Amino acid sequence: MRYLILLLILWGCKEQSKSTKNTTEPIAAKVGEIKHATPEIEIVVLGTVQDAGAPQIACQKECCQNRFKAPDPSLRVVSLGLIDHTNQERYVFEATPDFPKQLRHLQVKAGFGVESEPDGIFLTHAHIGHYTGLMFLGREALNAKEVPVFAMPKMKSFLETNGPWSQLVDQKNIRIVPLENEKAIRLNPNIQVTPIKVPHRDEYSETVGFIIEGPNKKALFIPDIDKWERWDTPIETLIKKVDYAFLDATFYDGAEIGHRNIAEIPHPFIIESMQRFHTLHASEKSKIHFIHFNHTNLLLEPGSEPYKTVIKNGYAIAEFDAHFSL
Repeated sequence: MRYLILLLILWGCKEQSKSTKNTTEPIAAKVGEIKHATPEIEIVVLGTVQDAGAPQIACQKECCQNRFKAPDPSLRVVSLGLIDHTNQERYVFEATPDFPKQLRHLQVKAGFGVESEPDGIFLTHAHIGHYTGLMFLGREALNAKEVPVFAMPKMKSFLETNGPWSQLVDQKNIRIVPLENEKAIRLNPNIQVTPIKVPHRDEYSETVGFIIEGPNKKALFIPDIDKWERWDTPIETLIKKVDYAFLDATFYDGAEIGHRNIAEIPHPFIIESMQRFHTLHASEKSKIHFIHFNHTNLLLEPGSEPYKTVIKNGYAIAEFDAHFSL
């Protein structure tokens, strides 16, 4: 009798497994069929925070203590994802310390290739929040196979000649695709990306922003730059040429840095940017999505006075998982 009961239990588990498989596969297929709800090409915001994250290591400020106690999974280091639903391709802008979670988020949002490698990674520069996520492509982790990494000349040389990054090249975990300033690279018939050099602390590489162009719209991504005045290109000219502008907003004002002289800090403070852009038409202001927030930046706290001020003045604040059609 005991053997008969055991056989019945095993048979029931087998049938349940078959039943589960039969119900999940059609659901996945139906999700992929909802074409009308998904733009052909779209950007997904994968992170909005400055390189060191929020909370920041060893931070004793109240903002950090609250986040240590109650971590917010949406506070990830600055990154954009790009999805081409037609060609089933996914690209990542920046390889951050949060890269594993960000890639997974992008894969799930894309609805295809959930277990596969990204189709390419674009790097702006060699500061810790923007390239160190490449480590997860190595043999200790994914052991990827020649993932295309798009990089400017100095960035390319830095990766090829310094460990552990050079090991990724030698082991063919990554394949570096060289970029040239202001020269567009076409990923497929739907997408092209153009790097644009910007002034920043270039200890190990140059720094670039990107213009990301789809069939219908364009986006500008500049997560790091010195003061706007230190750039030969007026930022307003680029804002007018694109539909979305994701711009460096590391600090809101001098209060975050102990009231030091904000002119000495190599980032455009939000109050400086708003002052510079105040004469722009409302339609131009609405294109601007501030991003790359330091852990002290109150734009990370919806409802704060700085947050309300930015919105009141006609600008947008980049949010995790926001989608933008191209």
